[in-house]
Amino acid sequence: MASENDSTTFSSWLSSFSALRFLPRFLIKVFKVHRGMFLINTILRLLNALLPIGLLWVAKEIIDEVIRLAAVSGERELDQLYLLIGIELALALVSDLSDRLIGLTDGLLGDLYANASSIELIQKTARVELEYLEDSEFYDKLERARRQTTGRVSLMSNALSQVQDVITIVSLIGALIYFYPILILLLALSIIPGFINELKYSRSSYSLQKSWTPERRELDYMRMIGASDVTAKEVKLFGLADFISETFRRISDKYYRANRTLTIKRTFWGAVFNIIGDLAYYGAYLFIVMKAVVALVSIGELTFLAGSFNRLRNKLQVFFSRFTSITENALYLQDYFEFIDMDMEKDNGFERRATPTRITHGIRFEKVSFRYPGMDKDVLKDISFELKAGEKLALVGENGAGKTTLTKLLLRLYEPTEGSILMDGVDIRHFDKAEYQQLFGAIFQDFVKYYLTARINIAVGNISEVENEELIQDSALRSLANEVIDGLPKGYEQELGKRFKQGVELSGGQWQKVALARAYMSDSQIIILDEPTSALDARAEYEVFQRFIALTKDKTSIIISHRFSTVRMADRVLVLKDGRLLELGTHEELLSQKGLYAELFELQAVGYQ
Repeated sequence: MASENDSTTFSSWLSSFSALRFLPRFLIKVFKVHRGMFLINTILRLLNALLPIGLLWVAKEIIDEVIRLAAVSGERELDQLYLLIGIELALALVSDLSDRLIGLTDGLLGDLYANASSIELIQKTARVELEYLEDSEFYDKLERARRQTTGRVSLMSNALSQVQDVITIVSLIGALIYFYPILILLLALSIIPGFINELKYSRSSYSLQKSWTPERRELDYMRMIGASDVTAKEVKLFGLADFISETFRRISDKYYRANRTLTIKRTFWGAVFNIIGDLAYYGAYLFIVMKAVVALVSIGELTFLAGSFNRLRNKLQVFFSRFTSITENALYLQDYFEFIDMDMEKDNGFERRATPTRITHGIRFEKVSFRYPGMDKDVLKDISFELKAGEKLALVGENGAGKTTLTKLLLRLYEPTEGSILMDGVDIRHFDKAEYQQLFGAIFQDFVKYYLTARINIAVGNISEVENEELIQDSALRSLANEVIDGLPKGYEQELGKRFKQGVELSGGQWQKVALARAYMSDSQIIILDEPTSALDARAEYEVFQRFIALTKDKTSIIISHRFSTVRMADRVLVLKDGRLLELGTHEELLSQKGLYAELFELQAVGYQ
């Protein structure tokens, strides 16, 4: 059993050391964010590395000079003493100034790297397939990577300080070996046990953090829903505060107990090894003092040796402590780079073809089936139909019938499990995905409320036109969002939502009009509206769709709606049931068939009578 534990510990250490391979890549990235500042920082550290031994040596010379002058009778020459004191002052001033400049450049480089890595993470996440983002294990990886964009700033300073201290340590070791090599043995005894202990527990700390990633995400979620304007109404109405608090307390207490056990062990063994280190240090100190007592070293040399040994011990303690911190941070850094290096681009095996700029015939689904990853049941099964160019098609069906999933396949947010989708006779998987998606404008029911200005909330539909005042206002007019914006204190420059101080909250219907304006921002070939007017009243919805039908003449459109007053405006209606295509035809044709469409229409009509 002991050998198994030893093997596990050894394997854990190897894992810790292997993570250091990401350190050069990390430093190269820091170098690239500002080459000049990085070089200045490095030069200053090299200078600082040699200052300690210089200061100790000058101090030794000053003491020996004072003792020599004290033994001289008569007039004393103080020029040498003044020179030594001047040199020590100059070295001290240089050391202080370089320390401050190092701290300044460390902070600025750290900020620049945090910004650059955050941008890199945003860009990488944008290329991730939707199926990955909906997988909890992948999301744990993303969460760990996200935490590293700002949490590893100290790693840069520690890594550069480590190089600086190596030079200082080598110079101090050389001085001690010159006088008494046995001091190095005592020094090793005072440092190494504590270093091994710290290295062991730094790995354990990382393992605890990594294994608790899902729980920490849950804690963050509980904080969010327990203290958010989005959830406040339901928390108050349903009295959820105690439930949320108790759930948070249960998880956080469990994590606290696990972390407490690790921390107590780390502190106890750290104290034991520190006592051993202190005994070894004072043994070396006693050795140096006794050498001075029997006059084998001068008082200046005594001061130099004692100072060198003390400085070297402190430097080595910091060096090894920092090394364990670096290995621990490198493990977290590994999470970031492994995420960045993940290959998110699936090779679908289709030869790349030029993406069409205009649809001439239409889009055809041929025996398309789809199953979400990890599920054992198809959401869509054997769907075949054609959406003609310029046609307006309404999707109808009960909740869970597969309407939104069908549009996601068309948008290539997912790829079919079986079958194919053709655009003008070409499988859409032949086209570059980003270029293909530019052909579409889409607004979903769960659209994002950006807590930014009204202008940006509209412009996200075509963000390159964010400064196009005429287009933004025209889009707002088409969606009736102009009625909302005209009533805002700052108009199009008004921040929306209450997340920030100057923000103004909108009603659900007002938000929907603003979001709907995004669909008009781009000159898209195909527009998809997934329940885009669910929060609007009947009159506003009717007016919005009257405008939509008129303004999208000659454009291909897909509309998902539960309101048949909207649906009947479409050229044809496709009815889904349990993931299968049940009916397809005009409003009048489907009513005459007396099928599901007619049944749902009659049920809704009765509700309005």
